[in-house]
Amino acid sequence: MRSLVRTFFWHSSSPVMQEFSGGTRAGTGAALRRSKRGWMWNQFFLQEEYTGTQKQYVGKLQSDLDKGDGTVRYILSGEGADSIFTIEENTGNLHAIKKLDREEKADYLLRIRAVNRTTGLGIEPETEFMVKIHDINDNEPKFSKELYTASVPEMSPVGTSVTQVTATDADDSSYGNSAKLVYSILQGQPYFSVDSDTGIIKTALANMDREKREHYHVVIQAKDMAGQNGGLFGTTTVNITLLDVNDNPPKFLQSTYQFSIPESKGTGSEIGRIKATDIDIGENAEMDYSVIGGDIPDQFEIRTDKATQEGVIIVKQPLDYEKKKEHTLHVQVENSYPDPSFHHNSPFQDTASVKIYLEDVEEPPVFERSSYTMEVKEDADLRIVIGFVSATDHDAFHNPVRYSIDTRTNVDQLFNIHERNGSIYTQKFLDREESAWHNISVVARELGQSSRVPVYIRVLDVNDNAPVFDTFYEAYVCEYAKAGQTIQTVSAMDMDDPVGGHRFTFNMAPEEPAQSNFTVQDLGDNTAAILTRRSGFSRLHENIYQVHVVIKDGDQPVQSSTSTIQVHVCACDQDGNVELCSTTALIQTAGLSTGALVAILLCIIILLMIVVLFAAVWRQKKKDPLIISKEDVRDNIVSYNDEGGGEEDTQAFDIGTLQNPQSVEECKLRRDIIPEALYPQVRRAPAPAHENNDVRIFINKKVYENDSSPTALPYDSLATYAYEGNGSVAESLSSLGSANSDRDQDYNYLNDWGPRFRRLADLYETEDCNRYS
Repeated sequence: MRSLVRTFFWHSSSPVMQEFSGGTRAGTGAALRRSKRGWMWNQFFLQEEYTGTQKQYVGKLQSDLDKGDGTVRYILSGEGADSIFTIEENTGNLHAIKKLDREEKADYLLRIRAVNRTTGLGIEPETEFMVKIHDINDNEPKFSKELYTASVPEMSPVGTSVTQVTATDADDSSYGNSAKLVYSILQGQPYFSVDSDTGIIKTALANMDREKREHYHVVIQAKDMAGQNGGLFGTTTVNITLLDVNDNPPKFLQSTYQFSIPESKGTGSEIGRIKATDIDIGENAEMDYSVIGGDIPDQFEIRTDKATQEGVIIVKQPLDYEKKKEHTLHVQVENSYPDPSFHHNSPFQDTASVKIYLEDVEEPPVFERSSYTMEVKEDADLRIVIGFVSATDHDAFHNPVRYSIDTRTNVDQLFNIHERNGSIYTQKFLDREESAWHNISVVARELGQSSRVPVYIRVLDVNDNAPVFDTFYEAYVCEYAKAGQTIQTVSAMDMDDPVGGHRFTFNMAPEEPAQSNFTVQDLGDNTAAILTRRSGFSRLHENIYQVHVVIKDGDQPVQSSTSTIQVHVCACDQDGNVELCSTTALIQTAGLSTGALVAILLCIIILLMIVVLFAAVWRQKKKDPLIISKEDVRDNIVSYNDEGGGEEDTQAFDIGTLQNPQSVEECKLRRDIIPEALYPQVRRAPAPAHENNDVRIFINKKVYENDSSPTALPYDSLATYAYEGNGSVAESLSSLGSANSDRDQDYNYLNDWGPRFRRLADLYETEDCNRYS
């Protein structure tokens, strides 16, 4: 087998284009057999950003069948054909007619055909080839941000990473050093440095202090061509802020603070404020104050105001100028969140002294006690001293104190007080039963200052009240009661309040006869029983008995009283239940007083009057509303309260009948009522044409006046005229006019007007009957 290789040369920096064709020969004299032709092209390379005035030559494309006689024509197609690339159809020379930018498009895919110029038939198959744009360094590096912001803690060691900047180059990184970038720092030394390959910015100086300088302006450059001369570059700015750390302790502005306050400052009151400074910021500057010593450390306390970072000195215990005129405190301030890594520099706390001077003020007198309790017997004489109160002036001058009782607490003026020695005495007689306790307020004054103290006075009991029954008692005894039967149990009460409690005894009064019908038995528990001493009581003989009981107390001096019980004799059933006593007893048993009976009677009378009133109104409503006079029915107006159907109601009555009473037609049936009778239909005679001439003339006259008058109402207005004409065939139906005539009236025609006039016809028919009867 033998291969043939045909080579074509063209003017270009690209490799040679070759066409391969192959053939085989089998033995001697065998025919040469040729394979199908094919194009094999390597890539064309074209430099970007061509600035020449001529077309840029790319390369030459030529078929081996082209003899150079102009019979072969080359046709170019594909990306940028005719618009960017052109080919000389006779020679196959390829040119670029526009300046190209690799960053916009890096390669173009084109196709070439060789055809016979005369026949237009292809002499070579169409093939593709690539034109690649060769990069040049025409793009400078660009950072991803125009401005970077970064931060790093102050006092950071050298080499601490701050941030990283990144730049990119649009040139081809695979061709030369056009996209090879190198970072450098233009501004920001000696504080910071940048890694030339990665763009990482680091600290280059140790112990950078935020309190001295907080913000830094750093400029970073990125240069291509590996940083060589002639390379393009871009810059960016990095603003770096040092973050605060707690590297500074708080400090008092002065070593001693002084305050002057009145001794009247109460517990919890603010004396003053002290403040330390810390050049750190945020929580690193937060401080806590405390009292670490002093002459009386527990006298005061210091609190921290978190909003202002001040120390607030507070009174913890009452102050007294007379006891101590000045106080000294030792206070300390320290950071709330200290950083142990900086404690080796200095102690993170500070101390100061606080001098507090008290000012004497006029204070009110001070009582020895916060309250006083005194006792006095209720039978005490006037001006008896009950007790004493005492108040002193603690001021330096010890002014005299004057006492008085607040009149609002001593309205009845039962007590009084000695102005100088504070002795309280009675001014009126007391009664424990009216009030067992008295609360008064004593006022002590000196030089305009005053104070008060409550005084509680207890009135001690004296046995000065006799016991009495605790309620009103009435007893009832049956007529057949036996001797020794209990009819009532009584108890007593005493307004006194003995220490050992009450002890009452009950006895019959001495004035009771020896042969009394009843007796008293003391039960020993402050109660007593009323017993019968005989049997067989009779209401007819005596229905009420009086039993007198003497009640004594057990205190000294002994007090006693006599109380009376009424015993009613009553009729009882077999079980002993009371059935009938005297009138008074019955009323009391029923529980109805005379006033109650009168009230019930009045209510019954009022109810009867209301019933009578309603009955009268009801009877009045049932009367006939029609006013019928038997003397002359024509002189009366009768109300039917029956409403007609209006103009469109042709069933109610016939107007023709009213116009001509002689012509009567059959009553038409109503749709809304049941007809009472059917009447024979009579054709109504037509009314003469001249009957309504006067009305027609009147209407025409009014129409003409409205048409010609400029002040007339609009045409869509309704004008109403109360004009009846000259007369009516039906004449007047009023009975008022007929009353002047002496002749008899015939109203029988009303029967022919239908059921709606039936009642009127009946009225006139009844009147005629009465007249001729």
